[in-house]
Parts: sequence; structure tokens; C-alpha cells
Amino acid sequence: MLHKIMNWQIDEDELDEYVWDKATAQFWLDTRVPVSNDLLDWKQLSDIEKRVVKKAVGGLALLDTLQSEEGLYSIKKGARTQKELAVLSDFTFMESIHAKTYGTILISLNTFKDIEEIYDWMNNDPRMQFKAQKVNEVYQSGTPMQVKVASVFLEGILYYSNFFIPLWYRGQNKLANLAELIKLVIRDESVHGTYLGYKFRQDFDALSSAEQEAFLDWMYTYLDELLENEFAYTEEVYSEIGLADDIKTFVKYNANKSLQNMGFGIYFEEATANAVNPIVMNGISIETANHDFFSQVGAGYLMGEAEAMTDDDYDF
Repeated sequence: MLHKIMNWQIDEDELDEYVWDKATAQFWLDTRVPVSNDLLDWKQLSDIEKRVVKKAVGGLALLDTLQSEEGLYSIKKGARTQKELAVLSDFTFMESIHAKTYGTILISLNTFKDIEEIYDWMNNDPRMQFKAQKVNEVYQSGTPMQVKVASVFLEGILYYSNFFIPLWYRGQNKLANLAELIKLVIRDESVHGTYLGYKFRQDFDALSSAEQEAFLDWMYTYLDELLENEFAYTEEVYSEIGLADDIKTFVKYNANKSLQNMGFGIYFEEATANAVNPIVMNGISIETANHDFFSQVGAGYLMGEAEAMTDDDYDF
């Protein structure tokens, strides 16, 4: 087999190099955000609130581990260009950073016993395992297009039920450092989702009308299965603090965003930005040193802060 050198002077797809530059420019590490500074806020939370936050962070750790170990490996098999492979390698590394970040959060705020309990929960909870298994089934045996859809749905929808809680506390000026780490993760996932949505669309547009129709039947059936489980998971984890309905709306809002990233219309007409809990939208939008999630790391990063995000930050 002939091995070809990666020639960065050739533009097979101009978005590859653009995303490479932006993704590498916003590189960060979990160790530079002092989560332990949130200990005072953490101690003031009720036991129920602590349990919910731990489940949110633990659930993210499980899904990001899956994405770093299986997801990007499967996506690479369907890469269209050599530069795309380089971009996906960056994504793989950052997914590992994200998975470690959740461990850093748990270690900074909890005892060893608490951490063992939450790891046991996320490794055995039926709803969490359903998410991981349904996505990994596609990663292991799906077509390149199906794999991209599974990845976009994982990063753009299934993460967001657990992103909600840190943003909700940030909107109330609590757990600021934890939330800033989550905002850094969201900034990365926004790039990943929009890039893979774009790559998916290139494949989708090459299909015949009949093939497109058949694929959409599969995609929306798959989406409904994921959402049914996601809404049940949300009820189980978040109803005891009265936020289940708000989180479902947030998930629907991000489902619309994920579909738009792949070039489709919105799925939930009612799930607009105005329908999302304003505390969470405020938690996303609090300004720091930089405004654009595609900007350089900058002073905001050096101080352990993330860039402000707006509704437009979910799309290229």
C-alpha cells in the first residue's frame, strides 16, 4: 500500500485547516482552573444537590470516555481528507482532556468514597448505559454517515442534560470554576459538532433522493430512541430538585442545534432560545476576556475562565 505524506499546501477542503487552526488555538488543560476554590460553595449545597451534581459530572465522564476511546476512532475510518484525520486526532486528544476534567472536578470536591460511589453509579445505571450502548453500537457497526450522526447526537444532545446543572449554578454565581470548565468543554464540543455536521452533509448530499429518504427514516428513528431514554433519565436524576422540565427543554433546544449543524430543519418548534431557562442562558453568556468561542485562548484562559457564549456559538 502506498503511503502519502500529508501536504498542508493542498486544500482538499478549506474548512479542515480552518478548524485545525481554531481547535488548536483554544487548547486548554483542566489543571489550570482551580476547581478546589469552589469548595465553599460545594459545602453549602444540600446532600440532594451534591448528589445531582455528582451524577451530572459522572455521566459526562462516562460519555466522554466512550467518545475518546471509540467515537473518534470510528469517525476517522470515514475521513474524506488527510487534514481531516489531523483535525480528528486533535478532537480525540481533547475528548481525553474532557474525560479527565470530570475526574478532576470530582476529586477536587469529594472524598474517595464519594468518587467510588459515583463511578459505580455511572458504570451501572441503566439509563446511562443505554446511552453509551446505543451510540457505541453505531460506532462499531454503522456506516460512516451513521457514525457521524451518532457522534453529533452524543456531543450535541446527550451531553446537554448534564451540562445544564453547572450552567444553572453559574447563573446564580455558584460553583464558578466548575462551570468555567464546563464552558470550555462546550466550546470544544461546539466546534466538533459543527465540523462533523458539515462533513456529514457532504456525504448526505452525494446520495440519491431515495437513499436520502431511507437514511432520514433511520436517523429520526434513532433520534427518537435516544430522546425517549434521555427524557426518562432526566426525570430520574433531576426531578428531585425540580428542574426536569427545564432540562428537557434545554435538550430539545440542543437537538434542534445538532440537526441544523447537519443541514436539517428544527425538530422541536417550541424549543427556542427564549424557552430555555434564562438562568442557564445567563450562565452561558457571562462575559470574560474573550467573546467568540473561536478566539485565541487569551487572558480569560490564563485566569481560569472561559469565553462568553451566545446562541450563535453553536454554529459555524
